[in-house]
Amino acid sequence: MSNIHPTAIVSPKAKLANDIIVGPFAIINDDVEIDEGCEIGPNAVIYDFARIGKRVKIFQGASVSNLPQDLKFDKGKTLLKIGDDTTVREFATLHRGTHATGETRIGKNCLLMAYSHVAHDCHIGDNCIIANGVQLAGHVEIEDTVIIGGLAAVHQFSKIGKHAMVGGGSMANMDVPPFIMTSGYPARFMGLNIIGLRRRGFSNEEIDAIKETYRIFYNSGMNPIAAKEKITEKYGNQPHVKSILEFMEKSTRGLVRK
Repeated sequence: MSNIHPTAIVSPKAKLANDIIVGPFAIINDDVEIDEGCEIGPNAVIYDFARIGKRVKIFQGASVSNLPQDLKFDKGKTLLKIGDDTTVREFATLHRGTHATGETRIGKNCLLMAYSHVAHDCHIGDNCIIANGVQLAGHVEIEDTVIIGGLAAVHQFSKIGKHAMVGGGSMANMDVPPFIMTSGYPARFMGLNIIGLRRRGFSNEEIDAIKETYRIFYNSGMNPIAAKEKITEKYGNQPHVKSILEFMEKSTRGLVRK
């Protein structure tokens, strides 16, 4: 049986699992779906069109699925989806999508720390950590297992590749390719996220291939087209290198510089 505090305001139209916990003064609107094992903290507000998976924890004061901050938005139905086992810490603000994509999507087992902001139409993969005060602008795409340090900002329409790490206080105004670390304002390539890759079971051979890929791209003196041709020739069959090349091809804002 759900444990809903008597001061909480919960719409009878909301679709709630039987075992959720709702804290004091929380508000849950009409068109909301919350799956089993979730906890909604005090003063959190879950607006219409939120779709929340299993065992999600939303801490006090968080704002989930509010209207996008887009002047073109006409207030139609769009969604905010949160995957299983994700944690949304206090005062985070997560806005639902616009009609451009129809949804903002946050993956499974993510941690969105206090005061972080996920704008409309962002798509965040699984196992990501978005630290305190991080600001994601609209249409940002973040692949799996990305870490973004505190107070960093990501420019609208930017992409961040899997296993990348964006340093705290940084401004990622270009696309961040997979497996690297960035730092600075604006963000710059600072080398591989080697510790993260080792923790996740990457072999020395895999890490060496990734390292050589970025050496060719950033340090060989070749122009980007020639560098990518050289990488393809040398490591094109290696799966992780292949994913780097695929990311580079779909980049729309250009890649962070050295």
